Amino acid sequence: MKVSSVHRVILSTLKNNPVMMACLSFVIVGAVASSLIPPQIIKVIIDNHLAAADQQGLLLLACLYLVTLLTIGLFDFFKESILTVLGQKINKTIRYEMIVKLERIKSSFFTYNDTGTIVSKFTNDVDAINVMFSSGIIGMLVDGFKIIGIVASIWVFSNDLGIITLFLLPIIYFITRQFQMRMLFAQIDNRRLIGTVNNHILESIKNTRMIKSFNKETYMENKYKNVLLDNYQTIEKVNFYDSIFPPIIQIIRAVIIGVIVVLSSKDLNVLGLSLGMIAASIELFSNLFAPIENLGMELQNIQIAMSGIKRVDAFLIEKEEAPKKQSIINAYHLVFENVYFSYETDNDLLKNINLEIHENEKVTFVGRTGVGKSTLFKLIMGLLEPTNGRILLDGVDVYSIPNHQKRNLFGYVEQNFRMIKGTIADQISLKDETISREAIEKVLAYVGLKEFIEQLENSYDTIVQNEGMFSKGQKQLFGIARAIVSNPPILLLDEITSNLDSVTEAHVISVLRKTAETRMVLSISHRLTSILANDTLVIMENGRIVNSGSYESLSQNDDWFRRQLALEKMTWG
Repeated sequence: MKVSSVHRVILSTLKNNPVMMACLSFVIVGAVASSLIPPQIIKVIIDNHLAAADQQGLLLLACLYLVTLLTIGLFDFFKESILTVLGQKINKTIRYEMIVKLERIKSSFFTYNDTGTIVSKFTNDVDAINVMFSSGIIGMLVDGFKIIGIVASIWVFSNDLGIITLFLLPIIYFITRQFQMRMLFAQIDNRRLIGTVNNHILESIKNTRMIKSFNKETYMENKYKNVLLDNYQTIEKVNFYDSIFPPIIQIIRAVIIGVIVVLSSKDLNVLGLSLGMIAASIELFSNLFAPIENLGMELQNIQIAMSGIKRVDAFLIEKEEAPKKQSIINAYHLVFENVYFSYETDNDLLKNINLEIHENEKVTFVGRTGVGKSTLFKLIMGLLEPTNGRILLDGVDVYSIPNHQKRNLFGYVEQNFRMIKGTIADQISLKDETISREAIEKVLAYVGLKEFIEQLENSYDTIVQNEGMFSKGQKQLFGIARAIVSNPPILLLDEITSNLDSVTEAHVISVLRKTAETRMVLSISHRLTSILANDTLVIMENGRIVNSGSYESLSQNDDWFRRQLALEKMTWG
């Protein structure tokens, strides 16, 4: 796997834009150099003209002073413009790399990371990285050069002032460093809690009906209030450090300027400075503390970005699925070899699964909820990788089969049909251009939806506005059509009749029986009395296969199976 990182993306973007980088370097040098000129002009105006009562050339110097200020403004304008463009390029590149990563990342990643956290990485964290480049590092670089130039200018005026300045810089650096460390920890906590807040909002929207049905509004409000309070407290820490830093710098600046004025007074005149040099020194000290104040804001931006960079970097170096090559599969013989799987370390959900399923065989997996049946299906389709052992299809490890090939091998019907944005035809093809319109119409007619669809205003081109357009039974038939439109030899059915009434269930079962005639069919069922006609029943318990055989043999020889049948018969009455 090629490791990607935010730093590599930033450096690559800058390298690919040499003209903009050259322009940026030029305006940075211009901004720093031009910012040092006004104090020198002030010195000349006061000492050579105002103090000497010489008006000649004063207008020219005043115009030069104004032009210099205008030049500084122009350099700053071009600097910000270039930084904005480069920042957006970096932003776009990082987001593109992240979406590519999202498509390649292992499915297990989504087991441990909620939707809100992932969305926060794509939005808030990337925006913070952009701010770091445009308002953080470059700003600190410019202000750093300004500080160096100002210190050099002060030293030219007076060695004593230069010594005072050098004495101050370590103190200011120490103060800055302390704020840096505290803001970093606060920003990391803030980024984490933003993800939690986003996830709670998504969870509330997704489950609105359930929340209202079970009178859980107060519970969700209180939970959200607690999350917001935690986030508020971390933001308060950041705001405290951000608000207290500039006043500290301003107080130090006022004290230093006051000391310079006192030491340069007629009574003391310790520094031996002229009136123009005093005015210029005050201007330089003011200019010195301005970039130091800016460092506080830039420092905050950098700390925000650093926490974002850590989170994005962690995402970009997540394990990816290994490269997969097209596999040649001629027979559909499925073999489980000592398969183990766990979502958490040392907590196996599936244990020592050994099973052999032949072409066109019908197998139903039964057992209590939570024994790992649905997870087993995900392993069969290669969506998850076994912790130990292998699942082989015609001798090929299913996890090594490319995703684009799987749709022609596996037809998966979930418990709940998931709609996508698009037409009715798109619900079946999933916008796969290799699936013809003829195939879509044929498969919808096959499952018995043709008449219903052709009654709609735009028939197969009707836009699906919401899921309320279809009944649960119709959605399950849509799910079957989507699964078999590519004519896969293996069909997986995950408890698809659990939420259907008896009449709809009978219709869905009849469609499935017709569909299953020429396919290997693997199904999950909790109702033993409604399972498809099959060759084998597999009983699972505590993540293991505890028994298997025909319906007749298990009903005679397996105690658990007989008890389940008896319980179901009792519910009929």
